[in-house]
Amino acid sequence: MRDRQYVYLHGFASSPHSAKAKYLRSRFHSLGWELQTPDLNLPNFTDLTLTRQIHQVATVIQTATPNAPAVTLMGSSLGGLTAAWVGERHPQVDRLVLLAPAFGFLAHWLPKLGEAKLAQWQAQATLPVYHYGYQTELPLNYRFIADFYAYDDATLQRPIPTLILHGRQDETIPISASRTYAQTRSWVTIQELDSDHSLANVISQVWQATRAFCQIDSPT
Repeated sequence: MRDRQYVYLHGFASSPHSAKAKYLRSRFHSLGWELQTPDLNLPNFTDLTLTRQIHQVATVIQTATPNAPAVTLMGSSLGGLTAAWVGERHPQVDRLVLLAPAFGFLAHWLPKLGEAKLAQWQAQATLPVYHYGYQTELPLNYRFIADFYAYDDATLQRPIPTLILHGRQDETIPISASRTYAQTRSWVTIQELDSDHSLANVISQVWQATRAFCQIDSPT
C-alpha cells in the first residue's frame, strides 16, 4: 500500500545532501519507497528558526497528502526536534524516528557559545555560523535563539509511537536529554548506540532499527 508518506528532516547547518540523508534515501528506494528530504535551509539559512521549520514541514505533509494518509517523520538533531513538534500538532503523523534529537537545545548550545558571544550576537543581530552542508560560514539571525523560548519540550505529550536512536558519546546533545524525554513517555522507545552525534559509524544499525520499528517492507 502506498498510503504512507516518509519524510526525513536534516539537522542544523546540514542539508538533504548529507551522507546520512543520502544513505537513508537509498535504503528506502531499494524497497520501492520514496523518502522525502526537504531542504530546511530554504529560503535562506540566515533567517532560520524552529517555527519556520515546523511550518515548512507542515506544508510538505499537507500538500503531499491531500487525503491525510499516515506520515512517518524522521529527523536528525534539530530536525528530530522539529519532527516532534510537527507530530504534536498534526494528527496524520503517526510515527516518529528521532536521531539524536535536540531536546533541550538551548540548554546545551548556549553554554558552549558563552555569554560574551551571545551578547555580541544579540547586539549585532547576526553571528557567523559554519554550515556543514555548504562548507562555509553563513550569518544566522539572533531570532533563531529568541524563537526557541516559545517552545517547551515538556509540552510534547501527544502519544505518538516514537523511536529514539542516540549515541552514548554524543557531545553535542548528550544522551541524557533523550533519556529524560523517554522516561516520562511510555510511547517512546530509546535505543542507545556506541556512537557520537553524527551516528555515522552505526548508520546501518540506524536503518535496521528504523525498518523494524516502522515495519517497512516493499509497497504492494
